Amino acid sequence: MASAAIETRSNFLTQSLSTNDPVVSVDWLHANLREPDLKVLDASWYMPDEQRNPIQEYQVAHIPGALFFDVDGISDRTTKLPHMLPSEEGFAAAVSALGIHNKDGLVVYDGKGIFSAARVWWMFRIFGHDRVWVLDGGLPRWRASGYDVESSASSDAILKASAASEAIEKIYQGQTAGPLTFQTKFQPHLVWTLDQVRRNIEEKTHQHIDARSKPRFDGAAPEPRKGIRSGHVPGSKCIPFPKMLDASQTLLPADELKKRFNEEGISLERPVLTSCGTGVTACILAL
Repeated sequence: MASAAIETRSNFLTQSLSTNDPVVSVDWLHANLREPDLKVLDASWYMPDEQRNPIQEYQVAHIPGALFFDVDGISDRTTKLPHMLPSEEGFAAAVSALGIHNKDGLVVYDGKGIFSAARVWWMFRIFGHDRVWVLDGGLPRWRASGYDVESSASSDAILKASAASEAIEKIYQGQTAGPLTFQTKFQPHLVWTLDQVRRNIEEKTHQHIDARSKPRFDGAAPEPRKGIRSGHVPGSKCIPFPKMLDASQTLLPADELKKRFNEEGISLERPVLTSCGTGVTACILAL
């Protein structure tokens, strides 16, 4: 009886989720939280001026069973630029250290609602894993719905988060990391190089949308990081990422989202390129 019930629920998980739908509701996650092939990732990350510590907040309260995905830790170690996309080998090593397999369905959330979770959704898709969804409304929506959270000051998940950072460090030092449970398949069409962005200024094959605030886009407000010039890429348009969300930091309905793009002259029938300050909030527009 027990094994039959588990099989039925696993089928429900696979059949009820489409990779065309990038988000799941807190009610759906609550109903499927104990699925054997479902893993939940806390991908909280905050702007430097917010002075919030995501790993500490994770230890105080997280969705039961969630792993911690360190946006800054799982990154390219050859550059001083913040949380640049890691190599395929580095990502595979880090994600394997977290205990993630290619067969797993992943639900990613963050502590703001929808913020850095979209970045980690994009990272998994870049490396060929489509069975990944963002929790709509994130931890705030989960808690507001009355669902339980757990705290763990020294949990297995903290050790795994450290192991993931160590594994990626080893890869960049030319060493081998532990056994791989996750194989990557890089999808180059999901990320552009600087040269591609520069060519697009002239060729305009893609509509370029900037997710930063209008004052930053216009150069009226300084960038939050030192040494970065104000302004925007020539020809790009501004759709600040909060326009995608309602007051509870949950994605707006599809028709409202379309309206927001239409108001800025963006056609969703044509290719789109998104950017921001350091590659986090651009992923909300992509989502």
